[in-house]
Amino acid sequence: MNIENIYTAIKDQAANVAPFGAKLKFVIGDQVILIDGTGASNVVSQNDEEAACTISTDADTFIQLKSGELNPMMAVMSGKVKIKGDMGLAMKLQSLIQ
Repeated sequence: MNIENIYTAIKDQAANVAPFGAKLKFVIGDQVILIDGTGASNVVSQNDEEAACTISTDADTFIQLKSGELNPMMAVMSGKVKIKGDMGLAMKLQSLIQ
């Protein structure tokens, strides 16, 4: 799965989830995926903007999280995933990567 596949998967899933009322950002390697949940629906783009919560990881770790091979809490505790900003929003992100 490459970054375009990851982007498409997040975009498809975001369409099925209620807006979060904030901007959330994934940084996967050197690529950015922004989810703007401040409007009537979630808008997914590759714009690098300020966000209330930023989750950083690499593509392999993201794929393991999405497939269920890696527990999100263990990924954070082991340093494979870094969270900056609102932890409450980070918890809501799980619905976007399943």
